[in-house]
Amino acid sequence: MRRDRRFITLTLLGLLLSSILGAAPKADLWPRWDRHDAASTVKVDHSAWDRFLNRYLEVDHPSGINRIRYGDVTAGDRRQLESYIERLQGIPVSRLNREEQMAYWINLYNAVTVRVILDHYPVSSITKIDLSSGLFSRGPWEAKLLEVEGEEISLNDIEHRILRPIWKDPRVHYAVNCASMGCPNLQNRAYTAANLEVLLEKGAREYVNHPRGVSVEGKKLVLSSIYDWFREDFDGSEEGVLRHLRRHAAPELATELDGYSGRIGYAYDWSLNE
Repeated sequence: MRRDRRFITLTLLGLLLSSILGAAPKADLWPRWDRHDAASTVKVDHSAWDRFLNRYLEVDHPSGINRIRYGDVTAGDRRQLESYIERLQGIPVSRLNREEQMAYWINLYNAVTVRVILDHYPVSSITKIDLSSGLFSRGPWEAKLLEVEGEEISLNDIEHRILRPIWKDPRVHYAVNCASMGCPNLQNRAYTAANLEVLLEKGAREYVNHPRGVSVEGKKLVLSSIYDWFREDFDGSEEGVLRHLRRHAAPELATELDGYSGRIGYAYDWSLNE
């Protein structure tokens, strides 16, 4: 009975937050950002982001969730973070090759998200930072926080109009970090063209095999709301989601998911990842 109540509560919370935050945006290509130079050998320097992560990201927390010590960030390191973001905005990203572009957009998204939190810290959740317009909008995702190649860009633009439609790789959801406990881990190093595949796979394995990603409770399955909000990226069905999960699951979890036909609920924790 207790498990039944918990399952129902988590499902209702997921539905409530979905309705509060609005329907998840669809992947809708912004054609202007589809340009690239396959022959480019330019490498973007992300060492400043590496240094920030090395100083402030806690990766050995007993919960298995990487956390940022926002309250410890010095004024000098905030200036360094701002300088890194400003430098990225000045890079002609359309002239990079595809791998450099993907790493660029992921790092820019994550660095700007951290900057948003720092600008409003202390705050209990990123959803409390109301920078977006619209009656039912919450959070900073729709605000035009950046300018790249003369275009004003929001976090939603990066995720839903650039990363998702161009690369069509569901592992993008494990790379961009929303500063929340329910979100996949912020990795402890910057993405680069060289480590892109390794970090995408690492992020997928960590999330799928953590209870906030997948939790099997008897005949009930509770998944992160990511798999509900962005089902279109997982072949558009719950079976497609399950296939994806089995692909990245550890053997024991993969066995539990094999042939699963019971109820599926969704939940997400928006509290700050600090």
